Amino acid sequence: MSMMGGGVMRRMAHDAEIKNHRLTKGLVSRILRFAKPYRPLILVFLVMVIIAAGLAVAPPLLFKQIIDEGVLKGNRSLVITLAVTVALLALLEAGLGLVQRWCSARIGEGLIYDLRTRVFDHVLQMPVAFFTRTQTGKLVSRLNSDVIGAQQAFTSTLSTVVSNLISLVLVLVAMLVLSWKLTIAALILLPIFLIPARMFGRKLAELTRAQMQLNGDMSAVMTERFSVSGALLVKLFGRPQDEHGRFAERAGAVRDVSVKIAMNGRIFMTSLTLVAALATALVYGVGGLFTIDGTLTVGTLTALAGLLGRLYGPLTQLTNLRIDVMSALVSFERVFEVLDLKPMIADAEKARRFDGAASVEFDSVNFTYPGPDEVSLASLESVASLDQRRNTTVLHDVSFRIEPGQTVALVGPSGAGKTTITHLLARLYDATGGTVRVGGVDVRELQLQSLQDAVGYVTQDAHMFHDTIRANLTYARPDAGEDEMFAALEAAQVRRLVENLPDGLDTVVGERGYRLSGGERQRLAIARLLLKAPPIVVLDEATAHLDSESEAAVQRALDLAMRGRTSLVIAHRLSTIRNADLILVVDGGRVVQQGRHPDLLAAGGPYAELYRTQFAERVAVGEAG
Repeated sequence: MSMMGGGVMRRMAHDAEIKNHRLTKGLVSRILRFAKPYRPLILVFLVMVIIAAGLAVAPPLLFKQIIDEGVLKGNRSLVITLAVTVALLALLEAGLGLVQRWCSARIGEGLIYDLRTRVFDHVLQMPVAFFTRTQTGKLVSRLNSDVIGAQQAFTSTLSTVVSNLISLVLVLVAMLVLSWKLTIAALILLPIFLIPARMFGRKLAELTRAQMQLNGDMSAVMTERFSVSGALLVKLFGRPQDEHGRFAERAGAVRDVSVKIAMNGRIFMTSLTLVAALATALVYGVGGLFTIDGTLTVGTLTALAGLLGRLYGPLTQLTNLRIDVMSALVSFERVFEVLDLKPMIADAEKARRFDGAASVEFDSVNFTYPGPDEVSLASLESVASLDQRRNTTVLHDVSFRIEPGQTVALVGPSGAGKTTITHLLARLYDATGGTVRVGGVDVRELQLQSLQDAVGYVTQDAHMFHDTIRANLTYARPDAGEDEMFAALEAAQVRRLVENLPDGLDTVVGERGYRLSGGERQRLAIARLLLKAPPIVVLDEATAHLDSESEAAVQRALDLAMRGRTSLVIAHRLSTIRNADLILVVDGGRVVQQGRHPDLLAAGGPYAELYRTQFAERVAVGEAG
């Protein structure tokens, strides 16, 4: 019987906490506004649902007429006419079902598209701190499971409510008209019918909650181990047996709880089937006696039995109506929760475009990283609540100026604040004190897109998308031609490599570019920078972790990339920045020394000490070699 499909069991298995969840104020009106473009389709969809629900009651009543007025009275023409009518109604119902499904798909998939693109675009506007705190899997879940759960409010949940209410009312009216005594007798079993739903629903909710948690744990292990970095770590430490045991433990837990869910679900469905069979037996038993006594016709008895099968399904689904509705609303709420996070970086009301003047100035800049309540959600982190500890100031009164075409180098220990300085230049964050200027204009007054177009980055971990070399290059400039790409590759000392690859520019570089060596990735990143041709260049330890040969090739490419451009360079190896126009020594978020290389060496202090330490290390390495 249709009332005992898997959907009923899944609804029973919803977490019971959803019932008691308190929704945010104005959520429903916000959902209705979001669905405004689909109102005509929703109306057509509801009309189809109502007509289909009404048609579902007609066949048992027609069967009554076929038996009583046609078969038992020998009226052949009536039997044929009513049989054809039943067939036509079946065809009409099938056609309505197709229209209903088309409307449902258009509404549902349209809402999914709207929600996903809205969340995706919004997330990309979040500050870097958002991504450093957020678990990627949980964020992706908002674009998948929660978005799908939200759209069900306008498709499955809406159709379930409308169709079941109409079916229930029509079935009860028809049954009461046919025989109110037999209808009441059948309803006596209703409490027994609902007992399995209550009893097993709670148990299935607990098991399903455990299954979701265990599946999440298993997925986390797979995600970490299947990434390139994770797989390398496993192989380098040679622990496949330990990894097998760790994964097998989680997979075994999922297996065990899934078996319990399957058995409890089967017992639940069996109990429903049994109660429905008892109800059917009662109708045929009592109704059969009524028929023998002449108070009920054979056709009426058949119609009542048919209608009975259409009674318990809607009743069961409507008993879980609150859970269905709340599940959909909670999904919408979780999606809106992300959309309500305000981007910290946005264009000013009268923002101007970058005019090409490539000077850079930091004027008494202070900076404190934003707190978790400003950039993140507890539900997107691996914690129950956000860390409320106050952030400390990481930059203190930083001031310097770079004239157009000059190169300024930042040196100092790890954690000194060098990378933070470069992030403020491109407005990955905004200074919390003082002013950052580009071309003499406060960066907060520039259009963000034009500022980001003006600044090009190469970092020590040059990221590549899992795509072709061509796609990774044109990400910097979509309209670039092949000749321009090869010119950039030539300048980046990597053209010969690309030309020797079997697929050339169409070679897929793999996840994060791991099919290439570190030096090759760096040179491709420099080629991407050259293709973009920004007037301002930021190099964040672009030669770190490279061997001598790769470093030399990358350094030649960097020298070309910086030629004629305003450059801000973070350098670990001081030998690479001896010719810089200005060197800033950063320590503890402060500029503690500044000057040219010879002057800083002559003055002594942190820079000279750092240089002597590196020189001593290099001599020691040379002697050891």
